[in-house]
Amino acid sequence: MAKRSVLESLERLINLLNMSNLSGKNIFVTGATGLVGAHLVKRLLELKPNKIVCLCRSKDPSSLFYSEKMDEKVVSSYGDLKDKERIFDLISKHEINHIFHVAAQPIVPTAFVNPYETLDTNIMGTVNVLEAARMCPNIQSIVIASSDKAYGKDCVLAEETHPLAGDHPYDVSKSCTDLISQTYAKTYGLPVAISRFGNIYGPGDLNFNRIIPGIMKAVAEHSVLKIRSNGQFKRDYVYVKDVVDGYICLAENIAKIKGEAFNFSSGQNYSVLELVEKITKIIGAEVKFAIVDNQKNEIPEQSLNFAKAEKMLGWKSKYSFADGVKETYEWYKSYFV
Repeated sequence: MAKRSVLESLERLINLLNMSNLSGKNIFVTGATGLVGAHLVKRLLELKPNKIVCLCRSKDPSSLFYSEKMDEKVVSSYGDLKDKERIFDLISKHEINHIFHVAAQPIVPTAFVNPYETLDTNIMGTVNVLEAARMCPNIQSIVIASSDKAYGKDCVLAEETHPLAGDHPYDVSKSCTDLISQTYAKTYGLPVAISRFGNIYGPGDLNFNRIIPGIMKAVAEHSVLKIRSNGQFKRDYVYVKDVVDGYICLAENIAKIKGEAFNFSSGQNYSVLELVEKITKIIGAEVKFAIVDNQKNEIPEQSLNFAKAEKMLGWKSKYSFADGVKETYEWYKSYFV
């Protein structure tokens, strides 16, 4: 009996040591119905928070958030990121402790056509979240999603000290989001941490004008993939589950990294044509493509140095490109049935 008691006490101690500081807390997630947001909510549910409040702009039954019935396990609140009063009401009413702000207008071509909507959503939406957090005393961490686009065109193995120098609407919206978040950390002492990721891919991405969802759709429908660029531009590609791990790392380590920004990358950097070749080999399928080359304001090459995240957070990409693509392909096969 005494031996069992000791073992049970040891088990409780191990569970306590392994417990995330997000467990038992009230968490607010913007962009919950998007690619990253849905995977983030799924992972957060495993950490057993007190509750997760999700800001949803609309209901898309085909999105991962709804198809996996996450909406039934969280507080789904409909509203617009640009509605300052709505954001404040949700954060204050639910006594939020941790914020993951991953909502944005994320499509570069859309930003070119409609810059006002992109700048308003991405910049003022972030200000609204930070302002609400500033007025609420229970906030323990705020994780802000920036991007490698915040660095602008000069972005080859960029480090976090690299200037934020976006030139065009989407890039500028991310540069501003990043700088504003740093301002609230430095001026008001908010527990902010900023993530800068490369191109994120994974199951559940329904933005088919992105290259990897576009490839999956072309394979499923036996259609021609239209490549908007000249096919030579290079990007970092990072799997969505690695991204989610990065966000959670930031929240769990906020005490020692407040006000800091971190690059997250897999180190897997490919041109569009290399990407098409690699994916078709991995999934054992062919895809026909046509180079349209009508994309404006493309950045020739982007890659990130993520040594800081490795050193300070112990974060490292767990998924090889092949493993990430295989999981992604399996999801799209089911989606297109």
